[in-house]
Amino acid sequence: MNLASYRKKSPWILHYNAGGCNGCDIEILACLGPKYDIERFGMINTGNPKQSDILLVTGPVTKRSRERLVEIYAQMPEPKVVVSCGACACTGGVFRGMYNCEGGVDQYIPVDVYVCGCGTRPEQIIDGVVQALGILEQKTKAMEVSVRLQKEPLKEEGQINRRNIADQIKPALS
Repeated sequence: MNLASYRKKSPWILHYNAGGCNGCDIEILACLGPKYDIERFGMINTGNPKQSDILLVTGPVTKRSRERLVEIYAQMPEPKVVVSCGACACTGGVFRGMYNCEGGVDQYIPVDVYVCGCGTRPEQIIDGVVQALGILEQKTKAMEVSVRLQKEPLKEEGQINRRNIADQIKPALS
């Protein structure tokens, strides 16, 4: 079994509230409960960014949370997937234009999956995380492809030239 299948079966999620009303946070906690049971997909909610595969962000980015959000994103190992959960995380929501709100998450870190809605439902969150699993699997497969296997090195005057091999690489997911 390759690394992509292991990550798909047991992703670790890091939940970060960038600032907001906690409506989406309550729904995320409902996903962990017995009714929706997100752990049936093998997902574990963790508190350590160095062990997380998926970053689940709720709330608009505020001036106080901006640096912490970027720092958490930088601490996560590659490949990583970011899920923006709720209208506030996607666009700033009802807090857009306020003095302490700087907008959506995608202004500071790249977002892979958007789960829209104000007070997102647990079903929507689960669907978004399952989409994130597919993206995580693609990113993992792309990282597993070796540069050496992509293209043979050039032979110039009887010697192997590996210097320009990076320019000749085909995209891994084409």
